[in-house]
Amino acid sequence: MSAKKGKISREKWNNNFMDWFSDILLKAEIIDYRFNLKGCGVWLGYGFNLRKRVFQILRDLLDNTPIPHEETLFPLLIPEPLFMKEAEHVKGFEDEVYWVTRGGSKQLDINLCLRPTSETVMYPMFKLWIRSHQDLPIKVYQIVSTFRYETKTTRPLIRVRELTTFKEAHTVHATAKEAEDQVKEGLEIYSKFYDRLGIPYFINVRPDYDKFPGAEYSIAFETIFPGDHKTLQIGTVHNLGTIFAKTFDLTYEADNGEIKFVHQTCYGISERAIAAVVTQHGDDAGLCLPPEVAPIQAIIVPIIFKGKEKEILEQSKNLLDKMNSLGIRAKLDDSDISSGKKFYKWETKGVPIRIELGPKDIEKKQFIVVRRDTGERITLDFKEGAKKIPKILEEIQKDLHERAKILMENSIKETDDYDELYDLIEKRVGIVIVPLCDEYDCAEQIEKRTEGKIIGTPIKYVKEFSKEYSEKEFNFNCIVCARPTKKKMIIGRSY
Repeated sequence: MSAKKGKISREKWNNNFMDWFSDILLKAEIIDYRFNLKGCGVWLGYGFNLRKRVFQILRDLLDNTPIPHEETLFPLLIPEPLFMKEAEHVKGFEDEVYWVTRGGSKQLDINLCLRPTSETVMYPMFKLWIRSHQDLPIKVYQIVSTFRYETKTTRPLIRVRELTTFKEAHTVHATAKEAEDQVKEGLEIYSKFYDRLGIPYFINVRPDYDKFPGAEYSIAFETIFPGDHKTLQIGTVHNLGTIFAKTFDLTYEADNGEIKFVHQTCYGISERAIAAVVTQHGDDAGLCLPPEVAPIQAIIVPIIFKGKEKEILEQSKNLLDKMNSLGIRAKLDDSDISSGKKFYKWETKGVPIRIELGPKDIEKKQFIVVRRDTGERITLDFKEGAKKIPKILEEIQKDLHERAKILMENSIKETDDYDELYDLIEKRVGIVIVPLCDEYDCAEQIEKRTEGKIIGTPIKYVKEFSKEYSEKEFNFNCIVCARPTKKKMIIGRSY
């Protein structure tokens, strides 16, 4: 049952990755972007089921922290004066905002923006809720649509104008230390989330010029798409310090009666999490879904022969009942189309296990299990075979994660040679980690030459967050100016 058995084909997938990605979202019935509005799509039933299972993992993680997060729902429309109140935040979004200016045929007295993110609608409410230290901490989240006027080329689930699945958490604390601890909790939640999905990632601290508008600093989760080796940001955690607190006058009365500003964090994940699931595990045949989130974990395909129809279908239904009793999400495909077309359909949709049952199998009192990830065929007996399916699903879950991690590890290179950096980026090997100082001129020079991006500092080089940090060992020379530096930076091309 090893993932090493069987061969995974990604030749077509690698040669035209984005075409494969866009095509498979429709063929596998995940999301349909043929709606007549650029950057907006319709979640189909199968895709919505996948989406629901993916984000239920995140809900469970947030709801079960030592101090639980509470799921909430805030208004979509934000009055312009309120939105414009935080200048630095607005500056980061001003070219992306959709404005509502009319109500029916009447011009509105105050323009309303469709939320690009919710700081400016949440924080005035926080002011009403906070009086003393006893009201803290506040830990809330919502999973909602947000809207951003994406002017670049839109890409399904990656660059869209309506983010239909945006999880944003916002927290409020009495002290800077509590906010720092919350950042670490946010990082832990996201790490567990992506581990559960079998998605490999690297964590980095964003450069100051590329942090979230209004944040003291931003930390990002990134993954590397195997098809074209571009990076995709799949989650962010921000320490907001007291920046928004001072704008919205968010204060509390401390034990000693002193009035103090609160400290805040926020962190978000969007439907890019679904894009990561699709791309990290897919192949030429289509999706290859991790069993934990697959809407259907096992599809039973009866191989119908004349004169044997009744017996085959009866045994298939018995097997379906056994699967359901074991808590396996199984389905029987007894439609009239040919077995070959059924195989193609369910491979495209990424069902982890296909079960084949024909006349010869019934004679031998067995059924055939085919693993979607490797193509391996496993023969199991009628009597006890169904009980082995959960173990096979566990192995598929684990093997998909291991396969994806190996692919990403092979897409990470390190160099301290400037010319080699350029060559590696040109060859699209993935990301390149190089020693780099804090001078913006050095970063700008690299970005201009490579047409890549300074993605951030690997978290291992950030003392506050790294168990690996070494003041003695981290002694490097900047790849551009040769000045001493204690850190390295990630360079790559991204979406």
